[in-house]
Amino acid sequence: MTRWKAAAIHFSISVCVGIGAAALIFGVWYPPPYSHAVGADQLILLLLGVDVVLGPLLTLVVFKSGKKSLRFDLTVIALLQVCAFLYGMSVVVRARPAFIVGRVDRFVIVSANDLDDEDFEKATNPQFRSAPWTGPKVIGAAVPTDTQLRNEVLFSSTNGKDLEKFPQYYTDYDAVAPTLLQYAKPLSDLEKSKPESRSVIADVLARRKLRDEDVVWVPLDARRASMTVLLDRSSGQPLQAIAVDPW
Repeated sequence: MTRWKAAAIHFSISVCVGIGAAALIFGVWYPPPYSHAVGADQLILLLLGVDVVLGPLLTLVVFKSGKKSLRFDLTVIALLQVCAFLYGMSVVVRARPAFIVGRVDRFVIVSANDLDDEDFEKATNPQFRSAPWTGPKVIGAAVPTDTQLRNEVLFSSTNGKDLEKFPQYYTDYDAVAPTLLQYAKPLSDLEKSKPESRSVIADVLARRKLRDEDVVWVPLDARRASMTVLLDRSSGQPLQAIAVDPW
């Protein structure tokens, strides 16, 4: 076997693993457009690209038919590649978007590593005591009615931990939909301030067979980029997040 054939076989195996990982990442854990909002699309593609290319390239360099240390060399390369892949996947898993939290006047993406075990233990609803593995879940966060608790959340927000990072206040989305509708704005406001949004909005309306007056919007905040969530005006249910910065 030539080194080129060995590298080609290694590359084929790596590509198959990479395709499977990409399908899991972008199909389940980081569905578009949330992958862009949290700044993961380019990073994940880089991690997968390095993993797919590095192993076969090393095989191309060290492979020589009949070489005494060939089995050892290939074993080391395989171990390095597996370790790099597992490390990259562990980072991806920890940073995956867990909840799309509707609170007061906007949505906020909360990643799995934004919450620790102590935070989850305080959740009163069992379904919010761990980060979901089947993709980000749209939920709500209700402002506490108790004055002391409300002040605690307000004080905590000055240190970067706002309402969406308190699982004890998580609730079903339907409970906060009326509040979000109160703060939602008409599409004309967005189209006026962001002319580039018109074609995107027109496409969404056409596919869903809706009129401008049927839809309103609220912002979506994330680590890397703010986006816009389109809501059904009558029910407040999210229709689609679009890659338009509303600010």
